[in-house]
Amino acid sequence: CEILSSLPLQMSLYFNVYFFPFWWLITVAILYLKYPALSDYYKFILVTIMILVSLTELIRLYLGYVGNLLEKVPELAGFWLLTLLPQLPIILFLLFNEGLKIHSLERAVHIIFAAFLSFQVVAAFFTLRRMVNTLAARFRRTEFHRLEEQRPAPGTHSPAAGSGS
Repeated sequence: CEILSSLPLQMSLYFNVYFFPFWWLITVAILYLKYPALSDYYKFILVTIMILVSLTELIRLYLGYVGNLLEKVPELAGFWLLTLLPQLPIILFLLFNEGLKIHSLERAVHIIFAAFLSFQVVAAFFTLRRMVNTLAARFRRTEFHRLEEQRPAPGTHSPAAGSGS
């Protein structure tokens, strides 16, 4: 039995679980401080982003833990997609959009979070690829053994061949 879980991915998830509340508190505190100075559409965008990131991150981390530790491909694929599609672009938006009046502490925590997400996208991709290839090979091997068991032994006459009387 080969272990398919990724230790670097698991370590990254572990540290991300502890970093996320820290990131959330700093981001909310700075949002509270700069909220009056923002335009109305940036106020709406930032509140929406905070709600979306908070909900998505909880689901994403759960799927990452379950998918990696229990070697479940659908959960790990969900984790990879949630990391790649909503989370990474949102953090990059928060990091590079100068209209948000980014504070230096905010920029620092966004860089760390973006580094976590970037590493997790790459690590999850390679872990998924290894899991899928191993599970596919295991499936093909099982099917081969099942077909070998159903195949008649050499020298026996199968009833489907017919009796030519």
